[in-house]
Amino acid sequence: MIEGDIRREKLLDILKNRRMAVSGNALSKELGVSRQVIVQDIALLRARDTEIFATPKGYVLYSHGTDKKYRRSYIVNHTREQIVDELSLIVDNGGKVLNVIVAHDVYGQIQADLILESAEDVRKFYERMNASKTGPLSQISNGVHIHTVEAASERILDNIERDLKERGYLITQ
Repeated sequence: MIEGDIRREKLLDILKNRRMAVSGNALSKELGVSRQVIVQDIALLRARDTEIFATPKGYVLYSHGTDKKYRRSYIVNHTREQIVDELSLIVDNGGKVLNVIVAHDVYGQIQADLILESAEDVRKFYERMNASKTGPLSQISNGVHIHTVEAASERILDNIERDLKERGYLITQ
């Protein structure tokens, strides 16, 4: 095994053994390389179909675990003021918001990993968004965006869909 392969295996081990997100800076210090090398290693691991999410809190290795998980994507639209309500509705029903996806006229589909699974996660996300000069990604698509949501059952996903529809957030084809 060459040095880069060994480092990437160590990087995977670190992510496997941490329950929380690990920042690029922490990984670079632990592995004795620059943060740019970590970014490149993450890209190479993703190219091998390793599910690593880059969140504002750091990198997270997605693990399906032993319990079966269900996923569904919802196309939604709402105002900036309704973001907390929408995300809270999802996590309060037992869903995990994996990402946000928007359509861009030039770049096509733009996706950002979120990994929000609790009211605390939603609160911190909203605080970071408000502290940012750029605002939510959905602003480039007039509020229309997609969330991929994961849950322990189809019933939970059905409840989320029902509640999104009741609040007027869900766009149905």
